[in-house]
Amino acid sequence: MRVAIAGAGNVGRSIAVELLENGHEVLLIDKEPHRIAVDELPRAEWLLADACEIASLDEAGLQRCNVAIAATGDDKANLVVSLLAKTEYGVPRVVARVNHPKNEWLFNEAWGVDVAVSTPRLMSALVEEAVSVGDLVRVLRFSQGEANLVELTLPADAPLVGTVIGAVEWPEDTALVAVLRGGRVVVPTPDDPLEGGDELLFVAAPDREQQLEDLLNAEASQSSN
Repeated sequence: MRVAIAGAGNVGRSIAVELLENGHEVLLIDKEPHRIAVDELPRAEWLLADACEIASLDEAGLQRCNVAIAATGDDKANLVVSLLAKTEYGVPRVVARVNHPKNEWLFNEAWGVDVAVSTPRLMSALVEEAVSVGDLVRVLRFSQGEANLVELTLPADAPLVGTVIGAVEWPEDTALVAVLRGGRVVVPTPDDPLEGGDELLFVAAPDREQQLEDLLNAEASQSSN
């Protein structure tokens, strides 16, 4: 897979390291000469250019990339890069970094963003995930599919404890994708029973999140009976 990363600061370089270790081709683009660190990442391709300019992206051959990542520290630049990557070069997957939470609403399909990654949101979600039982925590938003990755820790007294996954009538437009149990990742099958303390990861449409929480949360479920 070929990946272009706009922004070769600490975030961009860290992403590049991970991708290179996983065997992918990486091109880093930055307009600041002091960020071009060829010696640090010799296996990456480097381009000294402004990723917000068409001429720069032509030189980068963005149309040959499978993924474009807008990872600069400037939200306006990340939006421009995302829009150009999607509309001008047809990059299949565009991931954008959100620096300021107040701008998160802009990072959507209209600006060419498939996945928006907000560090403040991720950090708050991780805190909530660590201390919340029975509450739905939004971990990640998938813009293009209009869905979110959400997590809920199943209370020990939830009515669904002991029920096999295949017998649960999940809300429409939701999918249970993984169960974290006892330090293991369990790929759910219809015959697996739910256990108290399971961390359940779902991909769900935003308008189905409350239904999902009501179904899984012991107090909400009991109060509706």
